[in-house]
Amino acid sequence: MAALADDVLCDASFLEDVVALLEDKRQVILYGPPGTGKTYFARQLAWTLTGIRDDGEYEDDGPFSLVQFHPAYSYEDFFEGYRPAVDDDGHMTYRLTPGPLVRLAAHAAEHPDELHVMVIDEINRANLPRVLGELLFLLEYRDEWTQTQYRPIDGFTLPSNLWIIGTMNTADRSIALIDAAMRRRFHFVPFFPNKPPTAGLLLRWTQRNAPGQAWVAELLDRVNGELEQALGGDHLLIGPSHFIKWGLDETSVRRIWEYNIEPLIEDQLFGQQEVISRFRFDAVLTRHGPDANAPDSEGKASAGPVDDPEAQPAHNVGSANRGGG
Repeated sequence: MAALADDVLCDASFLEDVVALLEDKRQVILYGPPGTGKTYFARQLAWTLTGIRDDGEYEDDGPFSLVQFHPAYSYEDFFEGYRPAVDDDGHMTYRLTPGPLVRLAAHAAEHPDELHVMVIDEINRANLPRVLGELLFLLEYRDEWTQTQYRPIDGFTLPSNLWIIGTMNTADRSIALIDAAMRRRFHFVPFFPNKPPTAGLLLRWTQRNAPGQAWVAELLDRVNGELEQALGGDHLLIGPSHFIKWGLDETSVRRIWEYNIEPLIEDQLFGQQEVISRFRFDAVLTRHGPDANAPDSEGKASAGPVDDPEAQPAHNVGSANRGGG
């Protein structure tokens, strides 16, 4: 786990907590705003637990599987269902076709001494009662038999050596579809820009990979502090993944901000034009950019519409650090 902690730039104790939660219920959900590294973390943890190093070692019949839920996803897609097929005589027929969960569960049953992990990305974007069906029982009662829609006689068992890691985007309003029964069967692990393990992630990455971009991490932290007040919470803060890139300068950061960040802010603050204007790139650069504390920028800094004096930048990164590392 030490190597994984170094790779994902978090404390080993946090990884140990997540693994302990998986050992307890065998399923967890990583939840938070977009861009907080939930999917990357889930895949890296799954690969470590199953002994897979990267996508190049992924096999359809291996111990790891990744699926992404969406509004059209169904029980037949995830579990199993009848699908059109052509028989040996060229006639159209329907066959009971296993979905990714059945395939992974079968492999786990055949290899009871090996850990298997499924990552379900965007788990809350599907109609979960429709997709999971009787599996809601099996998530809690592993290794027990129950009848399923297409196995009324043979039944189905979900092996205890199959763990599930889901990711949930809290900026998506469909989070309200997660009911109490679903929540009780999962441990929920927060991934928020202002809380571990995501807090300070961008700064840690830049210090290791691109020291000249530290001003971007400081700017993002300060803007998130303002957004938390403007939005009344932290479920819609800006994730660091938008800026985990080499070679960032003011031009490239502006491009990311205007075409990725501003549309998100406009959506969450719809109709509040005065507040939205505070989070335009030029405004945040004036308040929190690398030159915000320079002597010749005092007039620009004071011209910003931010009322909170504590939001003013506390460190002068220096314009020489603008170029990407």
